[in-house]
This record gives sequence, C-alpha cells and structure tokens, in this order.
Amino acid sequence: MRITLLAFPRVQLLDVAGPADIFAEAAKQLGNPRAYRVEVIGTSKGLIKTSSGLKLGIDETFDTYKGKVDTLLVAGSPHINEIAHDPALQDWLRRQAKSVRRIGSVCSGAFLLAAAGLLDGRRVTTHWNSSARLAKEYPHTHVDPDSIFIKDGNIYTSAGVTAGMDLALALVEEDYGRELALSVAREMVMFFKRPGGQSQFSAQLAAQTAERSVIRDVQEYVVEHLKADLSVPALAARAGMSERNFARTFKAEAGSTPAEFVELARIDAARRLIEDADVSLKRLADTVGYANADGFRRAFMRRLGVGPSDYRKRFSLM
Repeated sequence: MRITLLAFPRVQLLDVAGPADIFAEAAKQLGNPRAYRVEVIGTSKGLIKTSSGLKLGIDETFDTYKGKVDTLLVAGSPHINEIAHDPALQDWLRRQAKSVRRIGSVCSGAFLLAAAGLLDGRRVTTHWNSSARLAKEYPHTHVDPDSIFIKDGNIYTSAGVTAGMDLALALVEEDYGRELALSVAREMVMFFKRPGGQSQFSAQLAAQTAERSVIRDVQEYVVEHLKADLSVPALAARAGMSERNFARTFKAEAGSTPAEFVELARIDAARRLIEDADVSLKRLADTVGYANADGFRRAFMRRLGVGPSDYRKRFSLM
C-alpha cells in the first residue's frame, strides 16, 4: 500500500514523521517492507523548513507526482492558511479524492481538505484550538472539537499533532487487524486508541493549564482523590482561600469552574476503567466518587454524549 503524505513549507514535522513511523513499524513487524510504502510529496522540491525550523527533504511535488496512491494524508501547520487557498493544490486534492482508497488530514490539514470542498456535509475533527475557526470558515462541515479522530466514508480527520499517530494506528488496524496495531503501539510506547470517539481532553491535561501553583495543586489533588470531599468549601480550604476567591481564581486559571473540573476528572477516570476492565455501573460510580449510579450515568452522558453501557460497547478492550 502506498501511503502518501503531503508536506509544505512550515509544516508541523510530527504531522509527517509520526504517521510515517507508525506505518514503517507496521511493515517491519509484518516482515514485509512493501506492506506500506511511505512517501512524502510537497508543494516544492528540495529542503523545506518545518515549523520547528528543522528541514525536511522533498523529492517530488504534487503536480509532478505520478504514483498511484492508496492512502493520502495531508499534514497540518500553524501557518496552514498560507497554502489552503492554492487553486492548483485544491484541484489536485479533488482529483485524488476520486481515485484513492482513503484520504485524510492530520491536525489543521483539515483546512486544506475543507478548502477543496471535500469536507462538505462530513463529520470531522481537527486540533481543538482550531475547531471553532474550521466550523466558522466552512459552515457546511460538521466539526466535532473533541474527538481524537473521525472516519466519515473514506475521509479521515484527526485532532492535533500526535493524534495523527492514533489515526495511523487505526488505519493499520483497519488493514491488518487489532493485534498488529496493538503491537505497533507497544513498540512506539503509545496508548492504543480504539477507532474514533475518545476525547482530546483529559483531567490530567487540563491540570497543566493553570498558571498558579496553588490551583494546579488542587487539580492534582482532585485527580488523585476522586472519592474525597471535592466540594468548593473543601477545595477552597485546601487552597487556603475563601470560597468566593477560590472559585473566581480557579475559573480564571483553569478555564472551568471547580465543579466542572471535578466532573471531568471523575468521568475521565470512569472512561478509562470502562475501556480497560469489566466493571459494574454501581462499582464504577463508587470508584470515581459518585454517591449513586443514576447521578454517575447522568454526568457521563452530559460529558461524553453517550451512556456508560453504550461507551463500553464501542471502546472496551474486554
């Protein structure tokens, strides 16, 4: 299978190198170098400077490329708008979309596909920080700002940067099965993501956003003590602040209320338990700090849009 990655000046290097390494490792483990033939093509030949300043060698450009593509992945960039509206590139993408088995984007590469009209009417995702702009600029797309990656027909879109590796793993699983994809994930020291749906966000990630150490300390306490009293009065006392000042400071620093963060932490932990073990709803609720299963089920539905049972069917390893 020929995997073709589209790069360009100031591309995000990991958007290219991450998926490329996944496919290369899969071919290695299959004992067949031709299982995946990974190629990088660009908008110009020679060395291009990536967004990090490192250089990437390009041997072929999209307008001279003659190979038959199986899977085309478009990388992203903090400067994606510099090439998103290139008519020649848009036309080439539209032609490729008619002939390739799969076409997809990593991170903000979705803007290139959208500009070519390929995402109209599709459910898609991109980096969480760009999702609102994608939805605004291309209102005919249905943007999900939370998913790691999404498949809609033969079009695949992924979230930011490292999510391109999750997408590549999903494509390997699609081609050669779950066992190989899991083996590749282990070799790459990655979590193995099931097909789509998982959140881009987690309590652990959110806990890194606060600027004040006292708020970060409270967030870390919440994540590690889900069954404790995590009410505003209790957390404010731990922070050594008045309830009013704590709630105001927490919202300003963390971007959510204390109650919202507590719910995120509890549901995030429950999600991981569901994926990795066969745990009853009552035990799940108790483990993550809910007094009863009904309250847990409502919070789970509010946070993820599906109930615990439906989530288990879609994502459980058991």
